[in-house]
This record gives sequence, C-alpha cells and structure tokens, in this order.
Amino acid sequence: MTFSVRIAVRGYELDGQGHVNNAVYFQYGDHARWECLRAAGISVDDLWDHGIGPVTLENTIRYHRELRAGDEVDVTCVFEWGEGKTFRVRQEFRKPDGELAAEMTGVGGLMDLRVRRLLDDPKARWRTLARTPAVLGL
Repeated sequence: MTFSVRIAVRGYELDGQGHVNNAVYFQYGDHARWECLRAAGISVDDLWDHGIGPVTLENTIRYHRELRAGDEVDVTCVFEWGEGKTFRVRQEFRKPDGELAAEMTGVGGLMDLRVRRLLDDPKARWRTLARTPAVLGL
C-alpha cells in the first residue's frame, strides 16, 4: 500500500531562487510519515505511552523538478521491512499531474526512550501498535 498526503507549498518555504528550500523537503517527508502513522492508527501519545519513538538515521534526497509557491505536492510514504533494528522508507514528491519533483529514501528505527537504544524488531512493534497495519505494509 502506498500512502500519500497532499501539501501546499507556502511562500515562506522558498529559498533565494524562488523554489522550495532543500530543508523543507525533509519537513514534508516527516509530515507524510507522521500522517502515515496516524492513518495506521498510531498517535504520538501511543508511542510515548509505550516509551518508544521513531528515529531517522539517514535521509537522501534526489531532486528532479523544482516546486514553487502555490504548487501542491503529493508526498508518498512506503515502509520497507527487513530484519534487524532498522527499516527503510521510500518517498516520492509528485505534482498533481504526476510529474516527479523529488525522491527521498531513509533509514529509520524505533528507540526505547528510557535506555536510548534501538529496539531489536521494529516491524513487530509497529504491527502491535497499528490498528490498520496494512497502511505500513504489514
């Protein structure tokens, strides 16, 4: 399942060239990931109540087309599960006409907030927390 959320580009998110500042793409990606978790039935309070939190270990962005003020962008979120303490998240930033503006790949984990260490099996923990695990590809 590919989750997607539409975001409107705001004027204050632009850089000196008149397109979306590179750091804002990270914010858009974070927003889409949190909305994906919410759609799966997981809230910030759920995570804190269990003493865990998602962490980003790596993000890489490849830009294809600029986004400018007034544009809208659909940001997707697909979780890829493997073994171990980490998982991958693939995201695309597409204009409503389908044109690819950027791609972001990331590596994340779930941290035990008490001992500040990654959990061994984040996939199992996400599955336990989610009311709609299919949104997370589980």
